[in-house]
Amino acid sequence: MKSGRPLDGIRVMEMAGLAPAPYCGMVLSDFGADVVVVDRVPKRGVKGPEIMAVNPFDFGKRWIQIDLRMNSGADVAWRMIRDYDVLIEPYRPGVMESLGLGPDDALKVNPKLIYARLTGWGQAGPAACFGGHDMNYIALSGALSRFRRSGERPLPPCNILGDFAGGGMLCAMGILLSLIEREKSGKGQVVDAAMVDGAAYLSTVLYGLFANGLISGESGTNMIDGGAPFYQVYETLDGKFLAVGAIEEKFYSQLLEGIGIEASSFPDQNATERWPEMIATLQKQFKTKTREEWNAIFKEKDACVTPILELSEVADHPHNSERKLLVSVDGFLRPAPTPRLSRTPGKAPIERRPKGYDTEEVLKELGYSDKQIQAFYADSVVG
Repeated sequence: MKSGRPLDGIRVMEMAGLAPAPYCGMVLSDFGADVVVVDRVPKRGVKGPEIMAVNPFDFGKRWIQIDLRMNSGADVAWRMIRDYDVLIEPYRPGVMESLGLGPDDALKVNPKLIYARLTGWGQAGPAACFGGHDMNYIALSGALSRFRRSGERPLPPCNILGDFAGGGMLCAMGILLSLIEREKSGKGQVVDAAMVDGAAYLSTVLYGLFANGLISGESGTNMIDGGAPFYQVYETLDGKFLAVGAIEEKFYSQLLEGIGIEASSFPDQNATERWPEMIATLQKQFKTKTREEWNAIFKEKDACVTPILELSEVADHPHNSERKLLVSVDGFLRPAPTPRLSRTPGKAPIERRPKGYDTEEVLKELGYSDKQIQAFYADSVVG
């Protein structure tokens, strides 16, 4: 039964890998794609490593296990390539080619295939074949240099910017762009999604500000990187924190009013040389009340002051609760699919199947007989 989501009918072959590629597959699955993860066949009696007991990227996908080193296992992969719309692979350059499943051959078999290659460094360049992690990719993009206070070392922002925004999400966008273009040309293409590229692309505003002399080379001294008193994080009496983003004068005046400072007695908002002392004054003032006491004050003021919520607090905030920002999946909370579409919205799936659970079902869809499938199991071609 059709779910009425934008990607209904789109079939995706996701080669098993670490977080960025599964996240990309999750985004496509949330919006209706039939995503089948192709995993390796585990050795007998050996269970593969699990980073998370409940992995939010796994829900809503189907799982098969194939030994691609065997000719009959490779044949299964080729049948999927022939029939599917999208292939996502997260390996270093050359790995898929070494398996005989490279994009040149794949596009000959299925000229309409979208072949998405999601890596840290991309398919070309001196670093292309080296390993790396989110921190390395955003470091080379220039983005990491801006995540620090003046005089301090850069602090990696978890792995959201490189792995998931610059990697998984932009790879999903590349796939969607290619699917749209395919409607015009009837042809597939290769998507080279590199996390270093994505992190740089997401940092476009920083490059623009720097080119126009609107931020200095010294991080932590500028308006949006922790240098300004009106765009700052402040600790409260109870050891919790507030985010203050009162950039515009109308917000700034509401900030001063809410915190109890007379504007005429305070330095000019843009007196950059006095920003450090202004920060110290505001910090002292914010530490006189708890986070919730400040919440009560700024709840009625348009001052761009919000609590910094812990992950355990997010669901209970009135705004998040009304918008259903988080949804319950198998007993844990995960963010709801976004953006929100009025007619064909995404849907967070609630079903998570064990790895290999759907092997027989997928093989039958590919045209294999029961006898062939049982022979695959007997020969450990599939798991």
